[in-house]
Amino acid sequence: MTAQARRKETRRATYQDVLDAPPHMVAEVISGTLHTHPRPAMRHARASSGIGAKIAPPFDFGDGGPGGWWIIDEPELHLGEDIVVPDLAGWRRETMPEYPDAAYCTIAPDWVCEVLSSSTRRLDLNEKRSFYAREGVGHLWFVDPDARMLEAFELREGHWLLLATLADDAPVLLPPFDAITFPLDALWPEVIAGAGKAE
Repeated sequence: MTAQARRKETRRATYQDVLDAPPHMVAEVISGTLHTHPRPAMRHARASSGIGAKIAPPFDFGDGGPGGWWIIDEPELHLGEDIVVPDLAGWRRETMPEYPDAAYCTIAPDWVCEVLSSSTRRLDLNEKRSFYAREGVGHLWFVDPDARMLEAFELREGHWLLLATLADDAPVLLPPFDAITFPLDALWPEVIAGAGKAE
């Protein structure tokens, strides 16, 4: 192997690689490796939007709830050399008193939710789970639209503790948002037979 090939092989991905990624792809850098995947499919997007719709009014805007949070869809996080884009993230206002006026955030969130899909499942459950623990994210939710499940974890002494596994129409009453409850099946769209097929 030539010296040039070795340099190319060991080159660590940077923010420029994220900027250079195709516009229809989500690009992330974890431990120097660039990961790209397509934008979320409709079932994935519905689950992510549904969680935001349930949590943001009482926690971000204080409508019928305690307020005190920023709840953001797909924020770009720059933490150290790593760049990740969770499906949803939340910051307590004391963690991030001022909302950043930038293309990305450099403060680790207090809560992250990842919606699993075939293109992101391995990365979400492995590298990104470890990354969130390393950065001290207090709460991590995994939502699986295909299995109609939600798993909630809390960070304890650097390790993830499983708090609950919910399925189907179970009530969602979970930290850090246990001041409200909503049925899990609110996240699952009714499947319309033949939808999307050519007439």
